[in-house]
Amino acid sequence: MTNYDYIVIGAGSAGCVVANRLTEDCDTTVLLLEAGNPATKPEIQIPAQCFSLIGSEVDWGYVSEPEPYLKGRKMFCSRGKVLGGSSSINFMMYIRGNPQDYDRWQELGNPGWSYLDLLPYFKKSEHQQRGASEFHGVDGELSVTDLMSPAVVSQRFVDACVSKGYNYNPDFNGVQQEGVGLYQLTVKDGKRHSAAAAFLLPIFHRPNLTVVTGALVTKLLVEGTRCVGVEYLHEGTLHQVRVNQEVILSAGAFDSPKLLMLSGIGTAEHLQAMGISVVADLPGVGQNLQDHILTCVVQEATQDIHPAITSNGIEAGLFLHSKGNVETAPDLQFFFGPIQFLSPGYTPADFGFTGAVCLTRLENIGSVSLRSPDPKDPPTIRMNYLQSQADVQKLVEGVKLIRQLFQSNAFDDFRGEEIAPGSHVQSDAALEAYIRDTCSTVWHPVGTCKMGIDSMAVVDPQLRVHGIQGLRVVDASIMPTITTGNTNAPTIMIAEKAADSIKAERTSQSVPNKLNVQNLAQLSI
Repeated sequence: MTNYDYIVIGAGSAGCVVANRLTEDCDTTVLLLEAGNPATKPEIQIPAQCFSLIGSEVDWGYVSEPEPYLKGRKMFCSRGKVLGGSSSINFMMYIRGNPQDYDRWQELGNPGWSYLDLLPYFKKSEHQQRGASEFHGVDGELSVTDLMSPAVVSQRFVDACVSKGYNYNPDFNGVQQEGVGLYQLTVKDGKRHSAAAAFLLPIFHRPNLTVVTGALVTKLLVEGTRCVGVEYLHEGTLHQVRVNQEVILSAGAFDSPKLLMLSGIGTAEHLQAMGISVVADLPGVGQNLQDHILTCVVQEATQDIHPAITSNGIEAGLFLHSKGNVETAPDLQFFFGPIQFLSPGYTPADFGFTGAVCLTRLENIGSVSLRSPDPKDPPTIRMNYLQSQADVQKLVEGVKLIRQLFQSNAFDDFRGEEIAPGSHVQSDAALEAYIRDTCSTVWHPVGTCKMGIDSMAVVDPQLRVHGIQGLRVVDASIMPTITTGNTNAPTIMIAEKAADSIKAERTSQSVPNKLNVQNLAQLSI
């Protein structure tokens, strides 16, 4: 049986970063396992094709259980099943979150996770088109750029917001988050710059890195209280591989808790009900699921406003607090683009544009559990979206605000009829019904292996699994609370910080490397 110093499970936004940083030391061997295939689908590279990737063969295609507060609808939960993970199918928006998000993490018992602690890690990854500054880096692998050819109508959204008194904000990741502006994207030379493109593809030549795609990890191997390796299925054959140092679980907010539970780490009662022997009774595994949710207003356009091929279709945005309290992190994020994001049952116009309001912090909490002990079965996902009437009312007010913006003079040259929800939908009750019928996830699940020191925490502030040696979780699942905005940049930051912690701990232990592993990346990929 082959041994590696580290095994990383999942070549998504976090796993690619961790594999990159750990193999910077040529004496450290890393095996990176990815259930998906290489990112050869042409649409992955084209920003304007991002919508076509949802539900495709590079998407796990998870679906929630019937949501009790959405009239029993099942919510489609898209997750990338490909090198780069969800960074290969997402909308490429580079949003770090609000400084208060991270200060809150530290207040919850996680020293070293304040905004000032984490800013250097954001900067480390970043190659910012606008140049270096107090808030931005230029020496990192990840390309962060302005839109190459934003639609005129997107600038009109910015103008409309400014005319209503909202501050123009050229940088949502700078001195403040509040305000309106155009989004930056993780794009390089007009093409998607996924975590795989940024952190993994450039290092395939490293002889201490082995990458295996099409590898479904079925179980963590635990002896006593130590994780000693993994079991995975590849091309119909079950393999076992051992680790000298650590297994690093970077499978995401759905699959990281699933794999922990399949391996006997989770709530004892649930594991026993599944016929799985309990290795560690950790009741927080799969709990604390948080996500963002949005609802849309779609307007007919009176002229051609098709987005450029280098556009992700969501070009402008606004962050604000629903109560107008600029001293706290925004609880609403708005998206705008020259596309029609319509729910089934609505007929698109020849041309149209969409404004969407997103709740950055929902009051409901969901969960992930096992559907069965079969690793091939998808997890059971319960979101509990819009359990809170206060959340519903914020979305109602957000829809009203979008309508006001669309009626401003800035849109006079473009405004046609309202397609959704439609001009006949006016009362709060009618708007609530529309929201519950049509709202959608923004595909930002986090929190299911949360970091902390309380009884429901799964990992400690160094992201080591409580009660299990040699096992760390490094992905969005460790977030104790969801960030204000898109979650890809925070996930990459988490991986940067975790890699530093792992390397520092190994240096302090002064453990000599015992193995030089031949690079199998070209064969496996």
